[in-house]
Amino acid sequence: MNAQELKSFLDERVEMYNQPGFIENDPICIPHYYSKKQDIEIAGFFAATLAWGQRTTIIKKSKELFALMDNAPHDFLINHHLKDLKVFEQFKHRTFNATDCLYFIRFLSEHYKKNDSLESAFPVNTDDNDVEKALIHFHKLFFALEDFPPRTKKHIATPVRKSACKRINMYLRWMVRKDKKGVDFGLWNSISPAQLICPCDLHVERVARKLKLITRKPVDWLTAVELTLALRKLDPKDPVKYDFALFGLGIEERY
Repeated sequence: MNAQELKSFLDERVEMYNQPGFIENDPICIPHYYSKKQDIEIAGFFAATLAWGQRTTIIKKSKELFALMDNAPHDFLINHHLKDLKVFEQFKHRTFNATDCLYFIRFLSEHYKKNDSLESAFPVNTDDNDVEKALIHFHKLFFALEDFPPRTKKHIATPVRKSACKRINMYLRWMVRKDKKGVDFGLWNSISPAQLICPCDLHVERVARKLKLITRKPVDWLTAVELTLALRKLDPKDPVKYDFALFGLGIEERY
């Protein structure tokens, strides 16, 4: 199909999948349980971090985690005592274990005691082409605390390691994209939707290759950038809205 046909095809799928009905069976349902800005940020960050494997399991484990925080994550991070952390010693999702979980809590607790939002941890300049520098900064900031566990580094991706950074890009999409569809939150203003990089998971990658949106063989940071550049040709201001289309085609339609 030509460029205009491709745009029309994907625009139709965006309209189909960028709907509240999409929320229930996707990890984004977890931050949607909350209304307080900081709770949404924290719930979204954990849900995105745990987002590998079956979606039903991701949702189940995320609910389990926040139940340990009495479903008030921001309040827990700010006000918990050392004894309150013992319940997390048994938490595990795939390779994300108690050591990782406790360090995440430690970092977020330190951050929110000094900052009103997690947005400040992802600084972006208006002249940045994308969020690459912000992701690199966040990774350095996240592991700046003394005695961080080296094993936890695998749970926070960075372009420096050539990672496609799928989960952190998905999280930024949730926090940054602004529309009236009710799925993404649009809480953050310092990052423009035009600067986002499309999350490139297995399903998105497969569909993108079939539609000739990417040609690189490895799935790495440059592949995610290549995909995003192709999507910017369809919508320069909001290229990552097509994540809905590509993911929906891959998961729901087995395209």
